[in-house]
Amino acid sequence: MLSDFGVLLLFILAAFAFIGIVLFGASLLRPHRPNVEKNSTYESGEEPVGNANVQFNIRFYVVALVFVLFDVELAFLFPWATVFGQASLIKATDGLWGWFALAEAFLFVAILALGLAYVWAKGYLDWVKPQPKVPTMETKVPADLYQKVNERYKR
Repeated sequence: MLSDFGVLLLFILAAFAFIGIVLFGASLLRPHRPNVEKNSTYESGEEPVGNANVQFNIRFYVVALVFVLFDVELAFLFPWATVFGQASLIKATDGLWGWFALAEAFLFVAILALGLAYVWAKGYLDWVKPQPKVPTMETKVPADLYQKVNERYKR
């Protein structure tokens, strides 16, 4: 007889086998007709222009990390609320369990607020917008011709 971990291992192996079978079956059934347009980079309907190795502002990374940090921490409040909100535990301790849970929640949120205050004081939430660099290019086409084309297709 298998232990609980053995059953879990069998489920994991079955999941990987199922994924492999489905991917193999899909590779047999799908049409495979690559062309230049299908192999090109897709950028939301726009033609890709320039090199893909563009330097991004570090603020994107910092703001994303701060968001993930606080989002994940706040997601911990949901399982916490289900465990500490059990009426049987509150009733068994004459309400002491509920007050303990409430104090712990306020402590948790206070620590998050302290972290937010630290991030704010350090200036990580300030968005410094760089000045756009307009590319210059030598062309034989006069600038007023570009303006005429833009005015013609303006909606």
